[in-house]
Amino acid sequence: MAIPSGSGTEVLKRGTFTVTDTTDTKILDGVANHIYTVLSIVITETAGAAEVFGLFLDPSAAGTDYEILSLATALGADETFVFNDRLVLSGTDELNFKSAGACDVDIVISYIDQDWT
Repeated sequence: MAIPSGSGTEVLKRGTFTVTDTTDTKILDGVANHIYTVLSIVITETAGAAEVFGLFLDPSAAGTDYEILSLATALGADETFVFNDRLVLSGTDELNFKSAGACDVDIVISYIDQDWT
């Protein structure tokens, strides 16, 4: 994506997800000509059983995951994990959550969406 030089929009957004299995869950699915700044990801275990999870970036949705949080990140029973480091995604990048086993996890992601279309 070229560096934007025209006008665009900038909107605060959020997404909510419930994860119950080991399938990759796209918690941010990028669109061409957008820049996303992730502000916070809140991950909460809701079933009273400890879990293990990971967070991965797939640049341009090309199928290659880069670890942000290893698939060995512990989440205790009824605990909340807050990831508040800033991440920047652009275009069709994807941000994926994955659990190491069956689980019951709620996720809330807050981000800025800059639309340059």
